[in-house]
Amino acid sequence: MKRVITYGTFDILHPGHIRLLNRARQLGDYLIVGISTDEFNTMKGKTAYYTFEQRKDILEALQDVDKVIPENTWGQKIADIASYSIDTFVMGNDWEGEFDYLKEHCEVIYLPRTTGISTTQIKKDLNKNG
Repeated sequence: MKRVITYGTFDILHPGHIRLLNRARQLGDYLIVGISTDEFNTMKGKTAYYTFEQRKDILEALQDVDKVIPENTWGQKIADIASYSIDTFVMGNDWEGEFDYLKEHCEVIYLPRTTGISTTQIKKDLNKNG
């Protein structure tokens, strides 16, 4: 069984997220998604609209996602790769090169982002129109 992992906040789920998760799942037989906890988002200076538990529930309802785990720190990826016997690590290409250090532990793939959509832009548009 080929196992794939990706990480993100996954707040305000949109077609770009769905496309990324679908493409990640197509790279293997089992997809694990690490989502940033509320505490980790605070450390990163980010605020999510939905709580960790709400975002976890949303992702667990998606057919492409097999397991959701908490992302508590930047440094947990190597331990997660070992713990879950990960074959492939996937991120959007806006992170190109940032996770190359994981190549000694598994395959690292950067997938193209969906053009024209991002959570940041959605939040800006909502604030502008609200």
